[in-house]
Amino acid sequence: METHIDHYPEMIKNKIHIVRGTKVMIDRDIAELYSVPTGNLNKAVKRNIDRFPEDFKFQMTKDEYDALRFQYGILKQGTHSKYLPYAFTEQGIAMLSSVLKSKVTG
Repeated sequence: METHIDHYPEMIKNKIHIVRGTKVMIDRDIAELYSVPTGNLNKAVKRNIDRFPEDFKFQMTKDEYDALRFQYGILKQGTHSKYLPYAFTEQGIAMLSSVLKSKVTG
């Protein structure tokens, strides 16, 4: 089912990117929306890895992440992550809401 990002609040729309021809959000942005640390989000995914097939999430390559950083300026000057981020599709984000334990998700 195709969704139209025009209906999302502006804050979320700005965090949706096209990577590998697919609309995704990166782990850091999703963690911020769910009010959980990015590390906790990724640990929850690893504990439930069978619920996240490759069409739900994938780890970005350095070239993909660098292109995203350049295009959108998503990383503030002086802040760096030593890990390449995971990108989550709409289905992956929906699955995250069922595995995360935060005040926002439930």
